[in-house]
Formats: sequence, C-alpha cells, structure tokens
Amino acid sequence: MRVRTAVLREMGAERPYADSKPLSVEEVELDPPGPGELLVKVRAAGLCHSDLSVIDGSRPRVMPMALGHEAAGEVVEVGPRPSTFNPGDHVVLAFVPACGDCEPCRAGRAALCEPGAAANHAGTLLSGERRLRLLGDGDGDGNGDGELNHHLGVSAFSDHIVVSEHSAVRVDPELPFELAALFGCAVLTGVGAAVNAARVEPGQSVVVFGLGGVGLSALLGAVLQEAGTLIAVDVVAEKLELARELGATHAVPAGPEAVAEIREITEGGADHAIETVGSAKVLHDAYAATRRGGATTTVGLPDPSQMLEIPAVSLVAEERTLRGSYLGSSVPARDLPKFIELHREGRLPVERLLTHRLSLDEINEGFDRLASGEAVRQAVIFD
Repeated sequence: MRVRTAVLREMGAERPYADSKPLSVEEVELDPPGPGELLVKVRAAGLCHSDLSVIDGSRPRVMPMALGHEAAGEVVEVGPRPSTFNPGDHVVLAFVPACGDCEPCRAGRAALCEPGAAANHAGTLLSGERRLRLLGDGDGDGNGDGELNHHLGVSAFSDHIVVSEHSAVRVDPELPFELAALFGCAVLTGVGAAVNAARVEPGQSVVVFGLGGVGLSALLGAVLQEAGTLIAVDVVAEKLELARELGATHAVPAGPEAVAEIREITEGGADHAIETVGSAKVLHDAYAATRRGGATTTVGLPDPSQMLEIPAVSLVAEERTLRGSYLGSSVPARDLPKFIELHREGRLPVERLLTHRLSLDEINEGFDRLASGEAVRQAVIFD
C-alpha cells in the first residue's frame, strides 16, 4: 500500500529546519505485515529529542530513514500466523522490541533486548526485514524501489506502519491517542527513571536536570514516589514554572551557580539526581549535585564523542552511584498499563506535557520548536 511518511535522507541539516527541510513528506510503499508483525494506522506520534539527534547527526543512523519512534494507533491487519492482537486494538508502540527470549529479556530487562538492539541499529524490524520502500531513486526513470530504514522499529511519522508485535502493547481504547503516544517514550523513560531505575523513596530529595517531555515525566515519577524536596533545573523559565505546577518544590535556572544552589537547598546535595538532557557537562553537574551516598541516574543520550570526567575516588569514598537507564529500565508490557492506570486515577497528569499539536506537513517546524526549547511535547495528529 502507499503511505505518507516523513523521510530523512541525510543528517546534519542546518537550522531553521523550516527552511532546510531535512524531513520530506513522501509517498512510499509499505509492504504487508509478515509473521509476528502488525499493520498499524498511526493516530498520533510525538516529537522527541531522540528524533532530533538523528536529524542533527549527533546519533548517527543508517540512511535513508523513516523517522519517529513515539506513537499510538489502531491495529488494521495481523500478519499470517496466530496472534494475541486483533484488528481494532489500540496500541502504544515501544522503541525497543523485546523478543522475550534473550538473556536480558528473561532477566526482566526488556530495554536491553539483544535482538531488539541489533535490529534498531541496522534499521530493520525485529524480524530483520524492512517493510518500507522508496518509490523513486532520483534518476527520473520511476523505477527506484530502494529500501527505507525503520527508526527504532517504529517509524512513527507515517499514516500507516508495520511493526513487530513485540513493539506493541494493547491499551485502554478510552485513552486519547495523542496522550497514549506520549506513554511510549516520554512517560516510559521519565517515569521509569524515577520509579524503576532511581527507585526514589518517600521523603528523599530529587533534582531533575532538563524539563522536556522526559524530564517532566521524571518529575511526575518523583512526585508519584512521594519525594520530599524536588528541584527542577532548566534554562527555560516557562518550563520551570510548569515544573512548579506539577509538584517541584524548587525551580533553579540552569547555569554556573545551579549546583551550588542545589547543594544549599538540600543541605549538602540531593539523594537523587536524574539527568535527561543528553550532555556530558550536564551529567557532570548532576553528579556534583548529589550528596555523599547519593545516586545519579542518566537517561540522556549525548553525542558518542562526549566523555564524562568525575573524581573516581568519590564512587568508593563517598559511596556514590552513577547509572544509566534506557527506556526508563521499563518492561513495556508491564509498565505501560500500570502508568496508564495511574493517569486514569489522576496521579500522572500526562496531558500537561502536550504543548503543541501539528500536522505531518508541519513536522520540520515542529523540530525547530523542539530544538529551541519552546516545546515540551508535540504530537503529529493523523486523521
């Protein structure tokens, strides 16, 4: 079938993206789902810094690529073998397809699924196949049918997609698609960082560096865990104000004095720091903002060339902890329904994260807003 998809042909375009247009909305060919795969009509897809980092080249991926990884939609067709999914099911898509059979999956660490990581790196679905094909190869003969790489097994910026069943989680059909999409990355990663990775305990002090969709989700997770002193850090004043409305007890502008201010507020440093920016410098500050015995959890994805330097002795002499968390250390099939239920109960106000709605044709302008810090979470809405 023919579908409209946002295609990235090369990385590193200059901003503003409204002018350079790194993403071109094109008609491409989508093959039917194979065994263990689903054809999904995408109803909403979120814009995330992980997409932006591919556009700007800080997270290199195989090109050309159909971008997007945070989405919700409706199952249209099931591949040719028995399935637990049915047409009409509402699903949220996770950007790591968890095979369920590898050692990390069996150990409950779905975010580290080995076949899933290999497929994501190669730009394929979990099966190793690509279901997207370009219609033209640029030489004018109209015969180009080159394969188009998938982004993290999802390729969400498209009106229809084929995904592995292991990328999909069935969800409550009462949940609006534009909010359901945010659970697939922002909420899983941010709330999961506080709940699954940091394991914040009631009364503990927490500082969150970076207040995009993931950072504010981490703040919501810390509120959910009944943190005591809860400090939000960002360069954008409006995001600091939103963080206060969502439960932060203190808002600290990012800058050279931020660490000292945090250490003063917490009388020596926070119990937990959660870094969501994707910067080695910010991660260094997050580590410096914790107390003796404190823990730093990072979910940001810096450019691979960035290196972190910390006092090595502090890990032992001060019993500090530094850990990474991918996908919020979540198991999507377990955590997505739980987090959605908490939202239904009013304990995870995810709707406060959605600041912009846009069409697929406005996607380059959306990434300008994301790059400038203007937006928290934006969603492409499909009819």
